[in-house]
Amino acid sequence: MTETVDVPIIAAALPIYAHPGDAGADLTASEAVHLAPGERALVATGVRIALPDGYVAFVVPRSGLAAKHGITVVNAPGTVDAGYRGEIKVSLLNTDLREAYDVAVGDRIAQLIVMPVPRVQFLPVDELPDSARGQGGFGSTGYQTREEGSS
Repeated sequence: MTETVDVPIIAAALPIYAHPGDAGADLTASEAVHLAPGERALVATGVRIALPDGYVAFVVPRSGLAAKHGITVVNAPGTVDAGYRGEIKVSLLNTDLREAYDVAVGDRIAQLIVMPVPRVQFLPVDELPDSARGQGGFGSTGYQTREEGSS
């Protein structure tokens, strides 16, 4: 059984989970916006929440909007801290280079994922323990899968 967390909310349209087991609840636009090709806009949702301490909400893109229209969230994931009480707005970007996209009031524009986050204590040390990855960073694992023995 999954834990349920009570989150006080002020909203004309509550975020809704589309399917049982979904991680993200859909956020809808509370204003109409025209996004020209390559344009971005901060879109109001009319949603204000009070997360409990120890929780965070992430605003993430909707996969259908991204795949079908090239609409994404610029700062994905957008972070909503537990102490924030203002309106959640979504920074949408139209990545399509040819087609404009119109957002209507009530359109599902992003998803809100609420998660627990531990408070960490950073401990200064002179060196870090070894790991299998080590210092391998961007691109360190390559980008193609090759069968063993091939070059």
